[in-house]
Amino acid sequence: MIKINIYNDPVIKGLLARIPEDERDLFSEEQLIILKSAMGAKQWGSHAIDLRWTIKFWRWRYYFVFLSGVNRRSPNRVMQELEMFGKIMLMLSFLMFSVLTGLLVLYLAKSALGIDFIPGFTLGIWGWFKDAFL
Repeated sequence: MIKINIYNDPVIKGLLARIPEDERDLFSEEQLIILKSAMGAKQWGSHAIDLRWTIKFWRWRYYFVFLSGVNRRSPNRVMQELEMFGKIMLMLSFLMFSVLTGLLVLYLAKSALGIDFIPGFTLGIWGWFKDAFL
């Protein structure tokens, strides 16, 4: 059986570095393994984008974290459903933006050509566009 030196583990090295030097030897290897398993769940991997900042507001300080990178976790059912919902909302938003932009372009082209479907009625977009850009 191969015996692994727990003191060479990066998590344990980081943990022991934060403990006062005279108290580092008080932990047994079993206790260090238990501490590693408890700390291991809170460990962050490296991310392509890792932005962290704090804002002081009166007596309190708030921290914000923005992480982005490749998802290496296996997705569970809830995450898959949220991902699908997000994709659908993104596609619907893009579709709505495209349709509204197309309608605006068609309305401006109609107004530029002087076509009036409802005599005496205007949305005011052509007048605003003409004043602002032409």
